[in-house]
This record gives sequence, structure tokens and C-alpha cells, in this order.
Amino acid sequence: MNTDKLGRLNIDSTHYTTRISRKYAERAHFKKANPKHILSFIPGTVLDILVKPGQKVSRGEHLMILEAMKMQNLLKAATDGTVKKISVKKGDKVAKGSVLIVLE
Repeated sequence: MNTDKLGRLNIDSTHYTTRISRKYAERAHFKKANPKHILSFIPGTVLDILVKPGQKVSRGEHLMILEAMKMQNLLKAATDGTVKKISVKKGDKVAKGSVLIVLE
């Protein structure tokens, strides 16, 4: 017995009526990233932290150097703000998606 229900999809402004599976209906929906949270985009090691708590930063300013796969990656501020919290220290190993710095 097919338990899929009919639903509507919007693809490039065209609406389609189709069967929606339970797996699709219960999927995790896209959540826009918070530009005030600087996350590790890949597992790696913190080589250097270039800012201090309370420091004002501008969009594009270098915040941290993260080494991953023998490459040094400069993490930049996505927006203007003030460094509220630094969640890691030099030498820490971080997983993908870890919050490294929080701006306010």
C-alpha cells in the first residue's frame, strides 16, 4: 500500500502536484546560517587566533587561521561586529560545523 500523499512543489516558480514521500515530508528543512557565528567549514586544527574578545571587526577582516588537509585557511568575518566569544584556543582540533567565534 502506498502511503505517499499528494503535495505541491515549487521549482523555479513552476508549481507541480506530485506524490510526497514520508521521508521527504519529514526531512530537515534548510536553515539560513547566522552570519554572527563563525563556524569551521572543515575539520582541522586552529593555528592562530587573530582577534580578542571585545575587539571590533569589519566584514572581510581575518579572524583565525585554520589548518585542514595541510592547507592554511583564513577565516574572515561575514559581517561587521564585535567579538563576543572565542570558543577555541590555539592548537585545538575542531570538527566540521563547530562554532569558533561569536560576534555581536
